[in-house]
Amino acid sequence: MKTLLMTLLGAALAAAPLRAANLPAGAKPAAKPAKPAASADGFKNEEERTIYALGYMMGQNIQVFTLSPAELKALDGGVNAGAAGKPAAVSLDFYRPRIQELAKLRMAAAAAARKEAGKTFSDKFAKEAGVKPIPEGGWYKIVEEGKGALATAEETLKVHYRGTLIDGSEFDSSYKRGAPYPVSLKGGVIKCWINVLAILKVGTKAKIVCPSDVAYGDAGRSGIKGGETLVFDIEFVEIEKPAAPNAAK
Repeated sequence: MKTLLMTLLGAALAAAPLRAANLPAGAKPAAKPAKPAASADGFKNEEERTIYALGYMMGQNIQVFTLSPAELKALDGGVNAGAAGKPAAVSLDFYRPRIQELAKLRMAAAAAARKEAGKTFSDKFAKEAGVKPIPEGGWYKIVEEGKGALATAEETLKVHYRGTLIDGSEFDSSYKRGAPYPVSLKGGVIKCWINVLAILKVGTKAKIVCPSDVAYGDAGRSGIKGGETLVFDIEFVEIEKPAAPNAAK
């Protein structure tokens, strides 16, 4: 998969600029066609924008390598040589399996750095007034105490939430979707959520901090990188009422 992505990226980066479009049907030919007006984004047409998008997405797929400027230069040399059909400067058979090895090493190092940053953030949060530990990991602070019941493992909860990374960037929000999220304490959500919702009453609003080991771990998920500590503002809206039994006919 990585080999295919690298080939496509090389082809996109090495592609020559596309020529100006032909005159539309019915237009009178001119001795010297007018120069196309430059667009605000610097591209001449949709094809160039498409190729740029391809290159950008290929670049996203190699973010796991966290490349240095020198490594980006080496990458640029490789994709241009491959796109031009030039001989490789190194043995591809030798280095092909090492691409995945390097990716794993870089991902592990990046996750470790995020964990350390998350620990610093969590330690600071834990010292704030009113903050309590969550069983098995994480911290929570009651913003508004609810007066409802505690949920049982057999019930479905409705929870509104806003999730951010420790830098404050939002990755998800039920408020923006306009409906609370259904949660079962039996599973289906991160452990941090299950453990804290089991001790909060209906109506409670709280801020919770979830280290990666009780969130998405080293693997991460879409929009969340491995090792990320997550911050949630949650509102325990209600316990979902069981469906009424069908009336006897």
